[in-house]
Amino acid sequence: MTVLSIIRDCLDALLHPSARYDALTRARHRAFMAPRLLGSLAAFAAFPVYLAMRGAPSAVEVAAFAWLIAPIMLSWFLSRTGRYEGAHVLSSLALAGLIMAVAVTTGGIESFAAVWLVVVPLEAALSASRRVAAFASLLALSCAGMLILVSQLGWLPVEEPGTAQRGVLMAFGVASATLYAAGLAFGAESLARTSVALLSREEERYRLLARNMSDVISRHQRNGAVQFISPAAEVMLGISVAQLHGHGLFDRVHVADRPAYLTALSDAARGDVRSVEFRLRREPVGSERNQVDFIWVEMRCRPLDQDLGRDATREAEVVGVMRDITDRKLSEQALDQARSAAEAADAAKTRFLATMSHELRTPLNAIIGFSEMIAQEQTLMLAASQRKEYAQLINDSGQHLLSVVNGILDMSKMESGNFEIASEPFAPRASLMHCCNLLALKARENGIDLVTDAPQDLPVMTGDPRAFKQIVLNLVANAIKFTERGGQVSVTAAVTGSQLTLRISDTGVGIAPDDLKRIGAPFFQCGKTYQRRHEGTGLGLSIVKSLVALHLGEMTVQSRLGEGTAVTVKLPLVYTPPQTKPAERKIATLTPVLRQESHSEPHEDLQDQPAPVKKSA
Repeated sequence: MTVLSIIRDCLDALLHPSARYDALTRARHRAFMAPRLLGSLAAFAAFPVYLAMRGAPSAVEVAAFAWLIAPIMLSWFLSRTGRYEGAHVLSSLALAGLIMAVAVTTGGIESFAAVWLVVVPLEAALSASRRVAAFASLLALSCAGMLILVSQLGWLPVEEPGTAQRGVLMAFGVASATLYAAGLAFGAESLARTSVALLSREEERYRLLARNMSDVISRHQRNGAVQFISPAAEVMLGISVAQLHGHGLFDRVHVADRPAYLTALSDAARGDVRSVEFRLRREPVGSERNQVDFIWVEMRCRPLDQDLGRDATREAEVVGVMRDITDRKLSEQALDQARSAAEAADAAKTRFLATMSHELRTPLNAIIGFSEMIAQEQTLMLAASQRKEYAQLINDSGQHLLSVVNGILDMSKMESGNFEIASEPFAPRASLMHCCNLLALKARENGIDLVTDAPQDLPVMTGDPRAFKQIVLNLVANAIKFTERGGQVSVTAAVTGSQLTLRISDTGVGIAPDDLKRIGAPFFQCGKTYQRRHEGTGLGLSIVKSLVALHLGEMTVQSRLGEGTAVTVKLPLVYTPPQTKPAERKIATLTPVLRQESHSEPHEDLQDQPAPVKKSA
């Protein structure tokens, strides 16, 4: 262990607790106590030698050596109180008092001791306090003024040293003051070097902290220009830090979020603490080069300097801390979608109950009512023709109920993935003409012209003929249902490449724009439930949509309100079942490609017609 380390340990033991945990404060306290304690102890050790060589000391010499107790007392004061500025003030007073005492007895302002007044403000400069330095300067000037005054008034002692002795004393005063000032200069340089080293070390620590933080730390001007940004931005955005300086970060903010971004920085520059969420463009990598990728970030910004009033000329700066919140945003979006899905399911349940109450109650009332009348035929004196008519009405109502139940069962199978496609070769033209012939009577009764255009050379296709007929029947029945008397329904078929294209168009009421986006949803019916002009469960188009998807086909709906609707269905001529087992098939895999013209204006209602093709439950 070296002597310097021993001295440092001894000084550290004398330090006030408030100075032990700050490196710069600890260095200043050491610089104050070390020269005073060591100087005083060295002077006391040399005092006996001085007496042996000098003989009996004079009163001035005794006063000078007695003053050496003052530095020790000042070091004790600083060690006990930790008041660094106060210790410097007391040191200036003690040094000025000694100088005045020696100068008054050795010639006043012409004394060799008067030179030491220059040292008083120099010593106070080590305090790094303007107040202490100003006090010491005024004290030195006051002492000089007093020495001049007493010299002019003749209040100085008569005994004055000779010319030779005065020259020696002056030389001693100048030399000693110069040496002491040199010591002060070296102390100031040591403190400055210590300050720079500590500042550099602390800055490196903060840079290391910034480099290892996952959050991005940045410093901005009021206009958003970046002056510093931590290396974590490279990981977050995939570009170098140099590209984000200036307005590089602002250029990557989503255009819609730039006003909020700049507003938050401006508010923070005025002294407020702000938090803002915005999107940043991330540099794509690899195969994503042609894609624009944005991430969500949250930035909490606050003024870098809370006390801006002291330097009004300096532009306010803002420090921001950014973190990636994309995962949180995705979770919020998923939650919103789940909430919307739950609300849609609740609305679908309500629609289902309202529809079923109407579709089931009407035929059931007819069945019960007419069956009771037949049971009381003797009382009511019913003729044979009336009984036959009532029986037919009961049968029609039962068939309607059966079609409703079959539609619900088919839709349930499709949604659960249990509806199987029985693929086999069949002639699409024959099936199409058969379906149109079945509905021709209903079209004539409604005063509607049903036009069918199917080429004779339509090729044989492979698929489920029952499902094909159900698609045609539901679409044609819907077109007839929503076409007013005197209108026309057209059914065309053609081969396009490897697909069969069916187009069913009508001159009916059309579909409203808001309803066009929702057609094909189970139990959805355009218009208000209790203001419907046509019967139906709302399952017809939903079944068509699912059947087309099961055949790996495509369905397109075009409509203009008041002008009519056209539904185009494209089915592959050769159906190739997917590799997934039917039991594993989910409704998400059955969604067809349903395109809607953005310029179209849709159908007042689009509901199902009971399908003549029956399936076993």
